[in-house]
Amino acid sequence: MPQPGMPNMQQMMKQVQKMQADMARAQEELKAETVKATVGGGAVTVEVTGDLVFQSIAITPEAIDPDDPEMLSDLVLAAVNQGLQAAQELAAEKLGAATGGLAGPGGLGGLGLPGF
Repeated sequence: MPQPGMPNMQQMMKQVQKMQADMARAQEELKAETVKATVGGGAVTVEVTGDLVFQSIAITPEAIDPDDPEMLSDLVLAAVNQGLQAAQELAAEKLGAATGGLAGPGGLGGLGLPGF
Protein backbone atom coordinates (compact mmCIF):
# COMPACT_ATOMS: atom_id res chain seq x y z
CA MET A 1 0.00 0.00 0.00
CA PRO A 2 1.53 3.32 -1.05
CA GLN A 3 2.31 5.81 1.65
CA PRO A 4 0.58 9.19 1.49
CA GLY A 5 2.54 11.56 -0.69
CA MET A 6 4.42 8.73 -2.44
CA PRO A 7 3.85 8.25 -6.18
CA ASN A 8 2.02 5.17 -7.38
CA MET A 9 4.83 3.17 -9.03
CA GLN A 10 2.51 1.16 -11.27
CA GLN A 11 0.87 4.33 -12.57
CA MET A 12 4.30 5.93 -13.09
CA MET A 13 5.50 2.89 -15.05
CA LYS A 14 2.42 3.06 -17.30
CA GLN A 15 3.10 6.76 -17.94
CA VAL A 16 6.76 6.05 -18.76
CA GLN A 17 5.79 3.23 -21.13
CA LYS A 18 3.27 5.47 -22.87
CA MET A 19 5.87 8.23 -23.18
CA GLN A 20 8.37 5.76 -24.65
CA ALA A 21 5.80 4.56 -27.20
CA ASP A 22 4.90 8.16 -28.07
CA MET A 23 8.57 9.05 -28.51
CA ALA A 24 9.21 6.02 -30.73
CA ARG A 25 6.20 6.96 -32.86
CA ALA A 26 7.36 10.59 -33.09
CA GLN A 27 10.89 9.49 -34.09
CA GLU A 28 9.44 7.31 -36.86
CA GLU A 29 7.29 10.21 -38.06
CA LEU A 30 10.37 12.46 -38.16
CA LYS A 31 11.99 10.12 -40.68
CA ALA A 32 9.15 10.82 -43.09
CA GLU A 33 8.92 14.58 -42.57
CA THR A 34 11.20 17.02 -44.35
CA VAL A 35 12.06 20.68 -44.08
CA LYS A 36 13.60 22.91 -46.74
CA ALA A 37 16.03 25.77 -46.38
CA THR A 38 16.73 28.16 -49.25
CA VAL A 39 19.42 30.84 -49.34
CA GLY A 40 20.77 33.34 -51.83
CA GLY A 41 17.37 34.18 -53.29
CA GLY A 42 16.83 30.55 -54.28
CA ALA A 43 20.42 29.87 -55.36
CA VAL A 44 20.84 26.92 -52.98
CA THR A 45 18.09 24.77 -51.45
CA VAL A 46 18.54 21.83 -49.11
CA GLU A 47 15.99 19.32 -47.92
CA VAL A 48 16.50 17.56 -44.57
CA THR A 49 14.41 14.93 -42.79
CA GLY A 50 13.30 15.41 -39.22
CA ASP A 51 15.88 12.83 -38.16
CA LEU A 52 18.68 14.96 -39.70
CA VAL A 53 19.29 13.09 -42.96
CA PHE A 54 19.91 15.29 -45.99
CA GLN A 55 17.68 14.31 -48.89
CA SER A 56 18.82 16.81 -51.49
CA ILE A 57 20.90 19.86 -52.26
CA ALA A 58 19.86 21.92 -55.29
CA ILE A 59 22.12 24.59 -56.77
CA THR A 60 20.95 26.88 -59.55
CA PRO A 61 23.33 27.36 -62.49
CA GLU A 62 23.46 31.08 -61.72
CA ALA A 63 25.02 30.31 -58.33
CA ILE A 64 28.01 28.64 -59.97
CA ASP A 65 30.61 31.32 -60.61
CA PRO A 66 34.00 29.80 -61.48
CA ASP A 67 35.65 33.07 -60.48
CA ASP A 68 34.10 32.99 -57.00
CA PRO A 69 33.87 29.42 -55.65
CA GLU A 70 33.92 30.74 -52.08
CA MET A 71 30.52 32.36 -52.62
CA LEU A 72 28.99 29.01 -53.56
CA SER A 73 30.67 27.35 -50.57
CA ASP A 74 29.23 30.03 -48.29
CA LEU A 75 25.75 29.58 -49.77
CA VAL A 76 25.86 25.80 -49.38
CA LEU A 77 27.12 26.12 -45.81
CA ALA A 78 24.39 28.62 -44.94
CA ALA A 79 21.69 26.41 -46.48
CA VAL A 80 22.97 23.31 -44.64
CA ASN A 81 23.05 25.15 -41.31
CA GLN A 82 19.54 26.55 -41.82
CA GLY A 83 18.28 23.11 -42.84
CA LEU A 84 19.77 21.50 -39.75
CA GLN A 85 18.29 24.17 -37.51
CA ALA A 86 14.83 23.75 -39.07
CA ALA A 87 15.04 19.95 -38.73
CA GLN A 88 16.13 20.24 -35.09
CA GLU A 89 13.23 22.59 -34.37
CA LEU A 90 10.83 20.11 -36.00
CA ALA A 91 12.31 17.29 -33.90
CA ALA A 92 12.06 19.34 -30.70
CA GLU A 93 8.43 20.13 -31.47
CA LYS A 94 7.50 16.50 -32.24
CA LEU A 95 9.48 14.90 -29.45
CA GLY A 96 8.54 17.62 -26.97
CA ALA A 97 4.88 16.85 -27.60
CA ALA A 98 5.56 13.12 -27.15
CA THR A 99 7.36 13.64 -23.84
CA GLY A 100 4.88 16.08 -22.38
CA GLY A 101 7.42 18.89 -22.34
CA LEU A 102 10.30 16.95 -20.79
CA ALA A 103 12.35 17.88 -23.82
CA GLY A 104 12.72 21.45 -22.63
CA PRO A 105 15.49 22.93 -20.48
CA GLY A 106 16.53 20.50 -17.79
CA GLY A 107 14.56 17.72 -19.46
CA LEU A 108 15.92 15.27 -22.00
CA GLY A 109 18.72 17.50 -23.26
CA GLY A 110 21.45 15.36 -21.76
CA LEU A 111 20.37 12.28 -23.69
CA GLY A 112 21.94 13.35 -26.98
CA LEU A 113 18.70 13.19 -28.97
CA PRO A 114 18.45 15.31 -32.13
CA GLY A 115 16.85 18.64 -31.48
CA PHE A 116 17.53 18.82 -27.74
